[in-house]
Amino acid sequence: MVKITKEAALEYHNNGRPGKIEVKPTKPYHTQTDLSLAYSPGVAYPCLEIQERPDEVYKYTDKGNLVAVISNGTAVLGLGDIGAMSGKPVMEGKGLLFKIYGGIDVFDIEVAEKDPEKFCEAVEKIASTFGGINLEDIKAPECFYIEERLKKNLDIPVMHDDQHGTAIISAAGLKNALEVAGKDIADVKIVVNGAGAAAISCTKLYVALGARVENIVMLDSKGVITVDRPNLTPQKQLFATTRTDIHTLEEAVKGADVFVGLSKGNVLSQDMVRSMAANPIVFALANPVPEISYEDAMASRPDVLMSTGRSDYPNQINNVIGFPYIFRGALDVHAKAINEEMKMAAVHAIADLAKQPVPDVVNDVYHVNDLTFGPKYFIPKPIDPRLITEVSAAVAKAAIESGVARKSITDWDAYKKSLMQLLGQESKLTRKLHDTARRHSQRVVFAEGGHPTMMKAAVQAKTEGICQPILLGNPDRLNRLAQRLKLDLSDIQIIDMRADQEQGRRATYAKHLAKKRARQGYNFEEAYDKM
Repeated sequence: MVKITKEAALEYHNNGRPGKIEVKPTKPYHTQTDLSLAYSPGVAYPCLEIQERPDEVYKYTDKGNLVAVISNGTAVLGLGDIGAMSGKPVMEGKGLLFKIYGGIDVFDIEVAEKDPEKFCEAVEKIASTFGGINLEDIKAPECFYIEERLKKNLDIPVMHDDQHGTAIISAAGLKNALEVAGKDIADVKIVVNGAGAAAISCTKLYVALGARVENIVMLDSKGVITVDRPNLTPQKQLFATTRTDIHTLEEAVKGADVFVGLSKGNVLSQDMVRSMAANPIVFALANPVPEISYEDAMASRPDVLMSTGRSDYPNQINNVIGFPYIFRGALDVHAKAINEEMKMAAVHAIADLAKQPVPDVVNDVYHVNDLTFGPKYFIPKPIDPRLITEVSAAVAKAAIESGVARKSITDWDAYKKSLMQLLGQESKLTRKLHDTARRHSQRVVFAEGGHPTMMKAAVQAKTEGICQPILLGNPDRLNRLAQRLKLDLSDIQIIDMRADQEQGRRATYAKHLAKKRARQGYNFEEAYDKM
């Protein structure tokens, strides 16, 4: 990882045009006619259409692809309450991520208002501009009230990403980590260190996945949250434990299966990790310094399943895995909300994606060639190009099925192709080539089938339906490799040219080769060996 210095960061934000985002026109504007259509008098016609049928706003404006990233700067990226204007670089950065990962336009809006009522009033008055609202960096407990009120009063998707983004990604990671560890979420003991917006939302989603409240212990800055503690907020009361024999983090993690840290750095010791149950799961998500470093956690015991919020270690819990694609799916069906069904659909889509063969583009970026589902890889990488198709489609489908969508999608293959085109992953030419290959599926031999890249290519080709692959190699060796790489070869033909039943064909091919290369000195024995 390149060390980020103050000087480099300031130069990045200041160099050339200040800031990180801009607005660009999407229609012609070079002629007088263009300008007359764009503004007066032509613009009156779409205005009247929208007045008569309000949903036409999605047809004639950018509302359906426009999200507001709104903050009051009271809880900015670990910097705390630095004010609305000081938080603007973060909101611009969020807009950048929306655009590059989801193709979504963003206006960042910094509201200098700490009063929740007045803040909500300001947002409600401008909400008609947008197709969705991403609340950002608003401190707890005010963020809970703000999100609930806006969700109730507005008919567009509203999501506080600090709460639900972290919850969705960590829930997907927890689901898969438990599978790797061979544990049932209904039985595991979970310790959550932190009781802010992210911690409360994460824990709620774990319960929705099947975790039992009686198996959860939550801590705040004062220690274990127990039912006999006075002046608990309604959110903390949800997870107050009846156990009165534990008060500290050290006592809480003893024998626990899962530790989720959403607090501050270096509060979990190696001895605490050693005291946990077999195959412990440790999500140390404080940034930039986790509750325990990756190195210390791995050194404490060999069976730990570790995740952090950092990109320089395996299993990064990163909100960018979720929010661009969740909003993409919600916007594409003109959803009225982001509900629990849509969030859970995102959890399962992200979790399932980690079990599929990893594209070469991901392996290339991380300079590896063996990313397979297991302890070092149980959540997709943020740059995985399949996230937009899998997560967005799952969210859109959940919105339709749960009744919050204004628009329906019937051709899901076409929708996924449009998403790939949106981010330049597929052109008309490549789509035509793929479609032609699928319509006229040919038998294609993948030589050297025992090479991991060759095997992955054959499986991907089979999955996409572009050919009928044949792998050459020893079946036992190929199946062992496939098991290690988590690849399914059940529908792929394997031919071992050294097997007894193939000797006749091998000899026939060798005769042809020897005859064709006779002038180069080939004899039958050499040709037979080549075959």
